[in-house]
Amino acid sequence: MPRIHPVNISQVPPDTKAAFEKHVKEYTARITNMKATLGHSLVAFEVYMQWYPLYEEVKKILGGRMAYLYAHAISHASNCPLCTTFFRKIIMDAGENPEELQLTPQEQLLLDFGSTIAQQTGQVPDELYRQIEQLYSKPQIVILVAFAGQMIATNIFNNVLEVEIDEYLYPYTSTLTRTV
Repeated sequence: MPRIHPVNISQVPPDTKAAFEKHVKEYTARITNMKATLGHSLVAFEVYMQWYPLYEEVKKILGGRMAYLYAHAISHASNCPLCTTFFRKIIMDAGENPEELQLTPQEQLLLDFGSTIAQQTGQVPDELYRQIEQLYSKPQIVILVAFAGQMIATNIFNNVLEVEIDEYLYPYTSTLTRTV
């Protein structure tokens, strides 16, 4: 049971309703349980929705597949059932099994980087960072780390408030997310 229930979209103030409508239109997105929970604070909603432009930058660096795999690795390492399930859906809809990904050593290194950021609260061992530094420019690393931080913030929000997994994601839950 969520600690704070999502807002009733039909009863939000006009500025929140306008922000929801703009978000849906701009990103062809839905107002999920997380977003409706953020709807209790317009500024919180607007800040967290900056995830979308940052994710677009990550996709420019990594490509679509690695962008969602990176986000999944961070969410999984953060033990966030909702976000992990969201990215499991994307992975599975793309025809892959999240438990049996076929990755190059470079791709695995990137996922290890994201997981380590989440698991170690940003304490990335020098050896891992040096390997990442060989693959990505300074501006790219800044974007990747900023995105990891935004993803972790989203994970924390969902975990603290126990935001429920949206119904459309139920078929994509794993054994882990069903029991958490």
